[in-house]
Amino acid sequence: MKDVIIIGSGLAGLSAAWRLKHHDILLLESDDRVGGRVRSERRGDYWLNWGGHLYAGPGSATDELFKSVGTTALPVPGILSAMSLNGKLLLGGRVELYPFRVPMSWKSRFAMMLAGAKVRAAVIKYSKVAKKRPAEDYRVQQQRVLEFMSDRTFAEFTGELPPDADAIFRPTVSRSTGSPETMTAGSGIGYFNLIWNKSEGLSRNILGGPSTLTNTIATTLGERVQLNAKVFEVFQKEDSVVVRYNQDGVEREEEARYAVLATPAPITKKIAVNMDPEISNALGKIKYGPHVSAAFLTNETGPQVWDDVYAFATPKRSFDIILHQSNLARSMETERQRGSSLMTFSPGESGRRLIDKSDEEIIQIYLKDLNEIFPGFSDNVVEAHVNKFPLGSAYVFPGREKLQPLLTKSAGRLFLAGDYLGTYYTETAIQTGFTAAQNVNSLLEFGVVESQKEKKFKAVASN
Repeated sequence: MKDVIIIGSGLAGLSAAWRLKHHDILLLESDDRVGGRVRSERRGDYWLNWGGHLYAGPGSATDELFKSVGTTALPVPGILSAMSLNGKLLLGGRVELYPFRVPMSWKSRFAMMLAGAKVRAAVIKYSKVAKKRPAEDYRVQQQRVLEFMSDRTFAEFTGELPPDADAIFRPTVSRSTGSPETMTAGSGIGYFNLIWNKSEGLSRNILGGPSTLTNTIATTLGERVQLNAKVFEVFQKEDSVVVRYNQDGVEREEEARYAVLATPAPITKKIAVNMDPEISNALGKIKYGPHVSAAFLTNETGPQVWDDVYAFATPKRSFDIILHQSNLARSMETERQRGSSLMTFSPGESGRRLIDKSDEEIIQIYLKDLNEIFPGFSDNVVEAHVNKFPLGSAYVFPGREKLQPLLTKSAGRLFLAGDYLGTYYTETAIQTGFTAAQNVNSLLEFGVVESQKEKKFKAVASN
C-alpha cells in the first residue's frame, strides 16, 4: 500500500508531490507529459510558451517552491499595458488617456472615461481588500477576495458600453475565460489591479520557461511519476483509498492511505465516486472556459516595437493578448540578439471561436492579425505551434464565494488541490498543493507515532 497517490501533474499535483517526496508516493498523469496548463519549450536562450506565464513573488507559496526546487524567477520587465486598437499601437503613457489616442467616436470616449474612472476607484479598493494581513491564513484572504463585489457581473458594474469602449475592457476581463457578462465585477477588477499595479500579485517569469520548474520536479520524482495513466475511479474506504486507472491499454489498481486529487473540478467530481455529496455538488458548479494559444519563434535581426513590451491587449482580434516571451532574456542582453518569441492567447469567448479549427487554420488566422498589428511579422516566423486547453481556467461567477467553504471542508482521506480553488491561478495551484501535502504529512506522521505507541504497548504487555 502506498502512502499517497496524487492524481494530476499540473502545478498543484507537482507541488503536492514535491512536499510529499520523502514518502512512498505515486503520481498518475493521464497525458504524455507533466505540467498541465504549464507548457514551454527551450529554443536557445529563449523559449516558446503556451500556458501559465506569470508567477507570484517573495513571500508566496510559489517563491517557496522556487527556492526549494532551485528555479530562478525574475520580475517581469517591460510594459504590461500596451494596446493595439483600430489601427493604433499604444506602447505607454497613462492608460486613462488611451481613449483620446485611438480612433473612436466621442460617445465611446466619454463612456470609456466614465467607466474607466469607476474601475480605477474599484482597483484601489480591491488592492486593500486583497492585501494579506499579518499572520492571516491564505484561505481567509481568498474568501475575502471572492466576496469582493460578488453580487453583480462586471458588465452590470460598468453598465452598457458602446462597441469601442466595450472592446477595450473585454480582453483584460476575459483572460480568466469568463466574460464581462458572466464573471463577477470583483474578479474583473482584480485583472486591472494586476496590470496597473505591477508589483502586486503575479509578477515574475521563470528563467528558461515555465516547464523548467515542472520538468525539474518530475525528473527528481523519477519513476514515481507515471504518464498516460488515466484514472477512472477513486473509491474511499475506511482505512484507505483505492485508485483504478488505465495505462497503455491495461487496467490497473493501486491502494494508498490518502489521495490528492489535483485534477480540474469536473474531472475530480467524475472520478471521486463516493465523495461527500456537498463537496461533489460544489465541484459540479465550477465554471470553466477554454484556452487556445500559439507560440511564434521569429528570426528578425533588428529592433522591434515589442522589444520593451511584455503584454499587448488586442481588442477586436482573434486573440485577446500578445505576450512577449523573450522579454526577460532580452532585458539581460548587452546587444539585441536575433529573433523573438511571442505568444498569442485566446481565452473564453475568443477560444471557443477557434478550438474546433485545425492548428493550421488557427495559425493562419493569428498571422493575419499579427501582420496587421506588426506589418511583415509573418516574413520572420520560423516556428509556429498551437496548443488547445478545452478546460482552461475556472472563472469567478456571482455566487462562487458561497461554494468556497464547501470546497475547502474535510473530504476524509481525499484532499483537493487546483487553481479552481481560488483566484490567484498559478499561486493558488501551488498553495493548494502545498496545503494538501501538509495535511497528508501530518496524518502520516500521526500514524507513525500511533504505530510506535501500539508496538511499545504490545512489548510491555508481553513482558
